Amino acid sequence: MTAPLTASAPTVTRGTSGHGAAASAPTWRLTHRTGFWVTAATFLVLMAFNTVPTPLYALYQERDRFPTFLITVIFAAYSVGVMVSLFLAGHLSDRLGRRPLILAATGVEIAAAVMFTLWPDVTGLIVSRLVAGLGIGILTASATAHLADLRRAHRPDSRTFAPTVAGIANMGGLALGPLIGGLFAEFAPAPLLVPYIVFLLAFLGLGFAYAFVPETVERPAEPFHYRPQRVRVPDEGRRAYWAAGIAAFAAFAVTGLFGSVAPTFLVRILGQSDHLVAGVVTFSVFGAAALAQVVFARLTMPQQLRLGVGAMIVGLVLLGAADLSHSGLLFVGGGVVAGAGVGLLFRGALAIAGALSDPRMRSEITSGIFLLAFAGMTVPPLAVGAALLIVPIVPVFLGFVVLVLALTVWAGAVILRESRRLAA
Repeated sequence: MTAPLTASAPTVTRGTSGHGAAASAPTWRLTHRTGFWVTAATFLVLMAFNTVPTPLYALYQERDRFPTFLITVIFAAYSVGVMVSLFLAGHLSDRLGRRPLILAATGVEIAAAVMFTLWPDVTGLIVSRLVAGLGIGILTASATAHLADLRRAHRPDSRTFAPTVAGIANMGGLALGPLIGGLFAEFAPAPLLVPYIVFLLAFLGLGFAYAFVPETVERPAEPFHYRPQRVRVPDEGRRAYWAAGIAAFAAFAVTGLFGSVAPTFLVRILGQSDHLVAGVVTFSVFGAAALAQVVFARLTMPQQLRLGVGAMIVGLVLLGAADLSHSGLLFVGGGVVAGAGVGLLFRGALAIAGALSDPRMRSEITSGIFLLAFAGMTVPPLAVGAALLIVPIVPVFLGFVVLVLALTVWAGAVILRESRRLAA
């Protein structure tokens, strides 16, 4: 990737941490405008890498003859890595700077790509997914904040563009990964090797380009005393906060299902073993989550929440009907509708949690929502995988749908009431 470089004198911008950002000496750096797009591309590609294995799991399973439960363990290792990293390092870019954290995340993903190529057995897959999750936990908050900083430095009058691009890079990357993985699975000569080499080369190129992106946070002069990210439940509005967390849990449970065992459902129930089809289905779900946030961005938050809750309910009902009727059309349609609900519901859950918090404690309060969301991506798919060891897939899938539907209905009712109160 090539981009124009500028020789920039020391300048000051404002970061989300509230510290000014100044270069200590003139140095070669990208413009803030170009740096914004390099950061967005880096964010997108690193996120895509983490869903590339979704349509490849069937190939690993066919090769090594392991049960479906191990697919959910491999997938869950990623979520565990994200949660650990969010807790230990997700907040550090406010003190140490955006660039060091994002470069570190890129380095971690490079290590994961190397591990995928050199250690392809089940143990290696679990460890590689865990390492990849550690990198994403560092990346998400840092890249989102850096995009906001860079856009503010270039266009201080544009407040909504950076969050929109961050959302597209995040969910859009997760959507592209399965599609890319499916294409490699169907057409690449070595589908369990080539994707990781391609992404490894992309990481090296993007990491080089990102090294020239301007820093936007000045490290404070006082000594830095490390502590993990604090997690705080607000004293007021506890019911609304827990409802927002459970809504996030339910939303990410859907993404966890489609990111892990949906290809198994396609094979066992629908008789569809095409790996590209599996990739396209998962792409559609994640893509709907990303697209919904863009298409409905102009709606008020209560309107977005109503639409999100409704879409989740309708999508889950369609998935249940697909399970009972063995309908591929209902399965894909339900996944897409539920995916749109995922994007809107998770965005609304974060907004509710943020509105309940003191601005000085916002990161401590919203971090709990993120941890609950990734717990939803981890625990229900693991439970589905374990149940499949002893129970047929139709009742297992139906049980998942009923559980997530119940959580969505209860949490949705509470946060809808809360959103109306906050908007009044």
